[in-house]
Amino acid sequence: MSLSLISKSEYNVFYQPYIDAVKDVGLLEGLKLSGEAVNSFLLSIPIEKHRYAYAKGKWTIHDVLLHIIDTERIFAYRALRIARGDKTPLAGFEQDDYVIQACANSRSFESLLKEYNTVRLTTIMLFESFDAATLLNIGEASGFPVSVRAIGYIICGHEKHHIKIIKERYL
Repeated sequence: MSLSLISKSEYNVFYQPYIDAVKDVGLLEGLKLSGEAVNSFLLSIPIEKHRYAYAKGKWTIHDVLLHIIDTERIFAYRALRIARGDKTPLAGFEQDDYVIQACANSRSFESLLKEYNTVRLTTIMLFESFDAATLLNIGEASGFPVSVRAIGYIICGHEKHHIKIIKERYL
């Protein structure tokens, strides 16, 4: 299912930049390709930059990577609940609180990358389990309607957004 078929009624306008950042590829292909691209990019970053923050109070690359991981987990959970027909509105989350509690800078880059790859693999497996009708299921997250397939594309676009910021501000 291509991105061009996603209706703006399937996601909050807040996520438009994430949706726009994703090329017109199939959802599963997009998840696989973006995972490979993120790995390749992260492995190219000099180790001395991993705990660098471009300004006081900004996240390090370790923080950004763990934020991408946490967000993917949360969004995959949302996709699962919506896919299974759960109509319970899903709350948002405060990303800055998560980053503070995550202590990413006390972890090795290798452990973070391993966790990223594990989470991505499980996300791909989850989305592989959804049929075409399930991808169209709509639920509510952060006070707005969202479809299962939009969540998958948002996951890809979210990490592209952060990789772009790393390239522009950290390197």
